[in-house]
Amino acid sequence: MLDNGVFEDTETGTPQGGVISPILANIALLGMVRLIEKMYPNNTNNKPFATVIRYADDFVVISKDLEIIEQCKTAISKWLEPVGLEIKPEKTRICHTPNPIKYEGKTEEPGFDFLGFNIRQYPAGKYKSGKTGGEASRLIGHQTHIKPSNKAVKAHTEVIKGVIKQHKKEPQSTLINELNPIIRGWSNYYSAVVSSETFNKLDYIIWLMLRAWTVSRCGKANYEKLGNYFRKGTVKLSNGKERHESWLFQTKDGFRLWKHNYTPIVRHTLIRPDARQYDGNWTYWATRKGQAIDTPNRVAKLLKKQKGRCKWCGQYFTPSDIIEVDHIVPRNLGGKDEYKNLQLLHRHTRDDKTALDNAKAVSLTMDQSN
Repeated sequence: MLDNGVFEDTETGTPQGGVISPILANIALLGMVRLIEKMYPNNTNNKPFATVIRYADDFVVISKDLEIIEQCKTAISKWLEPVGLEIKPEKTRICHTPNPIKYEGKTEEPGFDFLGFNIRQYPAGKYKSGKTGGEASRLIGHQTHIKPSNKAVKAHTEVIKGVIKQHKKEPQSTLINELNPIIRGWSNYYSAVVSSETFNKLDYIIWLMLRAWTVSRCGKANYEKLGNYFRKGTVKLSNGKERHESWLFQTKDGFRLWKHNYTPIVRHTLIRPDARQYDGNWTYWATRKGQAIDTPNRVAKLLKKQKGRCKWCGQYFTPSDIIEVDHIVPRNLGGKDEYKNLQLLHRHTRDDKTALDNAKAVSLTMDQSN
């Protein structure tokens, strides 16, 4: 702790990795962000500006001008001095996103790592190129790809390698039970970016590790011995689809290892600039998150499932619409009160469906009586 320029060592404090650590760091470093925003504000008259993106004590300064980046680095270093902090040289890079650059006598590769992701721009033709946006939008000739960083992939591989080595003599089910949450958690973290190639690569590496694991237990590998640990089967994925696999690391009773590429890639959708959590637009927030303030749980979940549309007419719901929960198969025809048998409809379209259901019920009764 630094008090009036005097450093005092603290015996206790916030633990590393604690849930409160990021917010405390955000509060402490908020002045740094405001300093850069004041020096180079983002306005509409095409003047140079800088943007700071930060999480806890990790941050990135982005600008089109190399000179501005250097000035920001100097300003941040001076701002950190009074609070007893400094920028780590080994963790600080100045680079360009599409092209390599020479800086301070060495070549810096394009792109940068942030929070376990690698952000880089790749050359692209006019059909895939990114755009500047705005009224005078134009092609920039590049496409931004966010991928798992090589450092994150290596660290993840080492963790899995350590778990497999630690459970060298344990039953197959124990090893699977230890690996599944590690693989699922890592895959979910990177499921919103360009990760398919990385997922496939990791699955192949793990397959080689597990094959070596079987060899250590039963001698030289062959198809007969591998069959005791690897089996053919069908896997149900997170998105409800099924996939047939030739080699599943699976026990005799069907307990199997989760693969990275079972996790679907779902692109993150930016929040609308005019949207606020408490703006009353519950259809928007429920469609986006599956939950909304003062909205029944199952209505919110069904809105997200239906992507904000009425199942009957296909039109988007609006905050002023009257929305009702409908049973796809009516209860009087044997339908159950469960999510897979529920849908959201506009009140007026539900009236039409109810009339049709009643007509079907009468027809069915007449057929049975005949």
